[in-house]
Amino acid sequence: MKTYLDSLQHILDNGETRTDRTGVGTLSVFGMQQRYDLSKSFPAVTTKKLAFKSCLSELLWFIEGSTDERRLAEILHGTRDPEKKTIWTANAKDFGSNDLGPVYGKQWREWETDRLVIDQLQELIESIKSNPESRRHILTAWNPGELDQMALPPCHCFAQFYVSSDQKLSCQIYQRSCDMFLGVPFNIASYALFTHMIAQVCDLRVGELVHVLGDAHIYLNHLGQVKEQLQREPLPAPTLIMNTKIKNINEFTMTDFRLDNYNPMDSIKAPMAV
Repeated sequence: MKTYLDSLQHILDNGETRTDRTGVGTLSVFGMQQRYDLSKSFPAVTTKKLAFKSCLSELLWFIEGSTDERRLAEILHGTRDPEKKTIWTANAKDFGSNDLGPVYGKQWREWETDRLVIDQLQELIESIKSNPESRRHILTAWNPGELDQMALPPCHCFAQFYVSSDQKLSCQIYQRSCDMFLGVPFNIASYALFTHMIAQVCDLRVGELVHVLGDAHIYLNHLGQVKEQLQREPLPAPTLIMNTKIKNINEFTMTDFRLDNYNPMDSIKAPMAV
């Protein structure tokens, strides 16, 4: 994850101070790219602990097509108990509803037009299988007609998949808004997981994850935490172990994944801007 750590340092050195929607303020750089070779290791940050189960549960929630924050709690904790928190709990509270509106899962699985409802994810998988060299392996969550109904407009809003001649699946994502300390390690791991899952159901191996960042920023109240993290030397990356029997994207569960040899350093706490 040296690529990620180098980007933090680049923003500290070159970022401009900006105001933002949350009122916290940021150091920001526009336009960055990071590449991770998924065939070599799993890109989980080691200089602090990645909340792997939270990351996995959110991805399964997207794949399920749910927009119910309490359903996410159920996937993660096994209960809808309101005392059990998720990474979307603060957004749900701010939005005033457990139904977060037509966020990621809705757009991935039920994109509505005047004529029909499109299951983008299923069509993507079928396209990868039937026409691997296509340039149309696209998944988008940015639906301008429904942004005003969402608790939070998509941050990671566009993904394109690519099948190489040696049968490796790569994914390039565009993320318009990038919380570099809290969010981006989570986003990297999520799309790495997603690429592994789609590759498996399409009988492919994994290639690269290419992460294109739009507004890459460090919140001003995260500066101390970022500097603390940059003092730590990264450790060897873990290996993702998956249940290889799963061949349907809708059948993955929390118990089908684990990270082997993941020995991260202690967490570094920081407030999430909402």
